[in-house]
Amino acid sequence: MLVFIDDSGDPSFALDKGASKIFVIACIVFNDELEAEKTAVAIKDLRRKLGFSDRVEFKFSGSSKKTRLAFLETIKIFKFHIRAIVVNKTKIKSPHLKNNKESFYSYSIKTVLQYSKKTIMDAKIKIDGSGDRLFRRQFLTYLRKELNAPDRKIIKQVRLVDSHTNVLIQLADMIAGTIRRYKEKEKTDRQFYWNLICRKIEDCWDFQ
Repeated sequence: MLVFIDDSGDPSFALDKGASKIFVIACIVFNDELEAEKTAVAIKDLRRKLGFSDRVEFKFSGSSKKTRLAFLETIKIFKFHIRAIVVNKTKIKSPHLKNNKESFYSYSIKTVLQYSKKTIMDAKIKIDGSGDRLFRRQFLTYLRKELNAPDRKIIKQVRLVDSHTNVLIQLADMIAGTIRRYKEKEKTDRQFYWNLICRKIEDCWDFQ
């Protein structure tokens, strides 16, 4: 099992300074490594068809409607499923989470993996890498400690990777962005993107 994870929004609670109200973690889950490879090849081929450089990274934020629709049309034929957590930050009460964005980020990823109804087990997990070296090390240690136990092993392997060089992390970004756009209910194009991925969503948890 392969799982690729990225977020949309930001983990800050400074809503009065422009931080997003909604924060999304999206997990792209492949049960077959060959299917993951085929999906990655299709995304790279799309990049060339659109006339983009091989260095261009697909990101929901900043992409045109045409690019978003082309991307989601391309990936919808492949066999993977989506699990996501959607956090409305105005409903979070914990002072610790509200005052420490790294703790909030770590907790959000741990939660979506922990409560997967055992659909994510013994998985090779790749997460978009961010933060300084100390945080990265502490974050991975936290996930292993929280998610693995003698009678339950969610993580077989976990790595932070550079989204610039991993198109399946870019896939997670595009899915997370689609979900946040839909949940925020502010833009008129939200339904177009949602319709292309909704059948692949195994769970989209509105966490409160």
